Amino acid sequence: MNWFDTTDNVIAWSSEEVIVPYRDPFTGRARRYFPDFVIRMRRGDGKIQTVMIEVKPDGQTRPPKTQKNRTKRYINEVYTWGINKNKWEQARLYCAKRDWDFQIWTEKNMGFT
Repeated sequence: MNWFDTTDNVIAWSSEEVIVPYRDPFTGRARRYFPDFVIRMRRGDGKIQTVMIEVKPDGQTRPPKTQKNRTKRYINEVYTWGINKNKWEQARLYCAKRDWDFQIWTEKNMGFT
């Protein structure tokens, strides 16, 4: 959030104000996803760009490695990945309809590693 406030080309930003509907891939129930941020920024060419941003630990941005033993931890990782993957697919569709960009930020691209 500090980066949004101190970066000159960021015009405006909001946190968890946009609602993206999605279906829970395990139960089929309708759910609502609140992405972490939406920012409006001026690009180098002067055009305004809107970017929806989700912040996640890097380990949650890819599927878990298949394991022979179905431990509680592994099952939780599979569940988390399934939910996140579905949310992000719907967020990309939501953004595409509005000519926005969708990005997932992790500790790696935020400079924390």
